[in-house]
Amino acid sequence: MSSNDYTPPEVWRPGNPASTSSAAARLNRPVAGATHDKTLPVGKHPMQLYSLGTPNGQKVTIMLEELLAAGHTGAEYDAWLIRIGDGDQFGSGFVDINPNSKIPALSDRSGETPIRVFESGAILLHLAEKFGAFLPEDPAGRAECLSWLFWQMGSAPYLGGGFGHFYAYAPVKIEYAIDRFAMEAKRQLDVLDRRLAEQPWLAGDSYSIADIAVFPWYGGIVKGWLYDAATFLAVHEYKNVQRWADAIAARPAVKRGLIVNRLRGEPSEQLHERHDASDFDTRTQDKIASQS
Repeated sequence: MSSNDYTPPEVWRPGNPASTSSAAARLNRPVAGATHDKTLPVGKHPMQLYSLGTPNGQKVTIMLEELLAAGHTGAEYDAWLIRIGDGDQFGSGFVDINPNSKIPALSDRSGETPIRVFESGAILLHLAEKFGAFLPEDPAGRAECLSWLFWQMGSAPYLGGGFGHFYAYAPVKIEYAIDRFAMEAKRQLDVLDRRLAEQPWLAGDSYSIADIAVFPWYGGIVKGWLYDAATFLAVHEYKNVQRWADAIAARPAVKRGLIVNRLRGEPSEQLHERHDASDFDTRTQDKIASQS
């Protein structure tokens, strides 16, 4: 059936083959809650992260690595892999931390009682406030930073679930959907480009959680690793976003954060789980393969 032949039923029910045939579609279901009992592992560090190396997961691992690089030892963390293709996000332990069953989810166990934090933007803000880092202290700078943080949280679904889904993952290429979301993706890139023409970083003169949140999505698009859409979206047009993305990508903490919980790409760029700083030197997939 082509997209032009579809007429919505009076009441939608799951199970339409066209809506469930792609791997991306099978990651979701129309109800919440756990599907099975599964206790989450807990490591030795104050921060326990349950995640996957997607853009939303990368925000948090970048933040944790930046905090450690800045000397905040309380940000030491275990990063446990959540395989969403296997339904790990619907296990009872994960649902206890994130009732929305989406990665990433953080358990802050630095105090007497663990604190759960879910939604990547909330995790970044929690960590920034906890450690007093990557969040401007002056009211104007803080407001600017939080505005761009929440801009990303509100805009990225159009980039990921909209453009990315229909351009890269949907089982049927629908011209209207791709055109609609490509237009929005380019509009958002133009918003960023205009802001970055005014300031080196999104919140002003300082690198912040706003940049950390935006980079894995929009930096990934302009540097070509997200959806393989750089040519299609003519990302060379966004010179200021390119400059900003290059500056972030060069940061050692960002390089480390990008590979944690990652399952795709070169083996040297996959650290499936991170439990110690030395894991970057000894536990990437290329190192594990050479030891076997």
